[in-house]
Amino acid sequence: MSEQPEPLRITNADLARLEEAANDTRNAVEQPADRAGAEGSGKRYGNIRDAAVPEQAGPIPRGSILLKSWFYLGLAGFVGALVGWALIEPVYVDGPEKGSWGWLGSLMIPSVVAFCCLGCAIAESVVERSWRRALIRGSLAFALGIPLGFVFSFVASILYNLLLGIASMGGEISPEMPSWWASRSLAWALFGVSAGLVYGVAGLSARKLLYGVLGGMLGAGIGGILFDPIANQLDSGDLSRAVGFAVFGLCTGMAMGLVESALKERWLYVSSGPLAGKQFILYKPVSTIGRSQVCDIYLFKDPSIQDVHASLERRGPGLWLIPRGPVYMGTSPTRPRLLRHRDQLQIGRYTFLYQERHPR
Repeated sequence: MSEQPEPLRITNADLARLEEAANDTRNAVEQPADRAGAEGSGKRYGNIRDAAVPEQAGPIPRGSILLKSWFYLGLAGFVGALVGWALIEPVYVDGPEKGSWGWLGSLMIPSVVAFCCLGCAIAESVVERSWRRALIRGSLAFALGIPLGFVFSFVASILYNLLLGIASMGGEISPEMPSWWASRSLAWALFGVSAGLVYGVAGLSARKLLYGVLGGMLGAGIGGILFDPIANQLDSGDLSRAVGFAVFGLCTGMAMGLVESALKERWLYVSSGPLAGKQFILYKPVSTIGRSQVCDIYLFKDPSIQDVHASLERRGPGLWLIPRGPVYMGTSPTRPRLLRHRDQLQIGRYTFLYQERHPR
């Protein structure tokens, strides 16, 4: 009796490649008019070689440092930490004699953590000029940052005293010793967890939360290990706290941006337009692009762009572009298609370069 042949197996990746090939063939045969022809300046008659193949971008321009995530998150953490310190410093009292209002000084670290969380949560929306999203994220960040500041301050205090106790088993220690600095660094890393949690929750992304927590722990740990050496070099207690907490906020924000950028998998880089130099990391299964501030990629000051102009959808291993308005690749409007590494997209006056960490 003859053996039965094995059934044919077709994966989602196979279907994606077939659909992409069909789209490319259709574009080559139909010969869509170029942008000038579409605007009425005359017809274009090409040949079969004039397929609408996306232009491959050249060297990637650097763009403004102001649009780098490590810069604006670092600046936001720096400013937020200083604001949190400035609110409590007037009532902060050193030493055991704190007076009837001295308990307010215990709010110092929760205040610094809460405002650091607030700054990092709204920084990206402010850079993108999405004021509505900044307001929403800021409200959410502040509502989460205050209780998290208290919780992590309490837990970090216990861990800090425990680590100091362990370090003192080998002999007397003081703020001038590296073991003291290391104890504060490990305890303060917990504050970075709170900043990363708020950053990810405000961004509605589990992966953004993970990267934020990793970066926050790294940055807060660096800020913690620098705090005592800075304080030791300054005679004034209030000045040493101001500088120390500012460094803590700066390191936390910068590390969050650097970790997020280092671990990204897919992103759109704005190569020209009002946001040239900005990169949009694509975390979500569906990311929307348009003129509305509810879009994941908000494109402002261009009336030719629709409220929701296009979307980017993950299907299996690839990312698909789904246009709703005109999206140009080369000189021709494109249909839904599977994006390839270094594809160049034109939407209104914005030009994007699509990139993947592991190109297929």
